[in-house]
Amino acid sequence: MSVVQVVTAFPIPAHRAEVVAAFEAAIARVHNEPGVELYALLEKYESEQARSEHIKGAALADLRSALEGKLSSGLDAQVLTPHPAGNPRKGAL
Repeated sequence: MSVVQVVTAFPIPAHRAEVVAAFEAAIARVHNEPGVELYALLEKYESEQARSEHIKGAALADLRSALEGKLSSGLDAQVLTPHPAGNPRKGAL
């Protein structure tokens, strides 16, 4: 089952453009990581192992470095747990 994570960033207003640029650079790199199904602050991985590998990877390390001092608080990452309901082909809550 896929693993979905939502990440929220809170840029300091004066650094908003730099934060956007840092994420744009990271997106280009992360899209090439194995097991990444979606990555645009909403992240989808083919497995927990793929998500774990991403967390330890160079792209995320570089992104964290690029964001240093530009956010008003740390990144807020929430891993979602699906709740099956309705037609499984159309999704889950």
